[in-house]
Amino acid sequence: MREPLDPEMFDPVCPSELMPIRIGDKWGGMIVQCLEGGPRRFSELRVPLRTVTPKVLTASLRALERDGFVLRTVHAVPARHVEYELTPLGRSLLDVIATARAWAETHLPALLDAREAADRRA
Repeated sequence: MREPLDPEMFDPVCPSELMPIRIGDKWGGMIVQCLEGGPRRFSELRVPLRTVTPKVLTASLRALERDGFVLRTVHAVPARHVEYELTPLGRSLLDVIATARAWAETHLPALLDAREAADRRA
């Protein structure tokens, strides 16, 4: 049995939509992080990604699958269910995401200040 995902693994006040470095879409990097520990079902991903709608999560998973980052597997037994897991290409993003997160911790305040200043000028 795998350990459940931490519902608080993502800071709810983190302005991820402002992040200039993205994997796929707004949710792609967070989905990749959720899959770091192994395959997960859709309902498991919904726990830490509780603010994303099912429709958007489905679209993000499909985009990650299309790009070769995520593998979708349908299991027929014992009960039909679907799991998502990182491909080797998807796993290669984990270091990139860690670097982007470290960059954001250092530079996000400056980025936000620059955007606020630009908005005041507009």
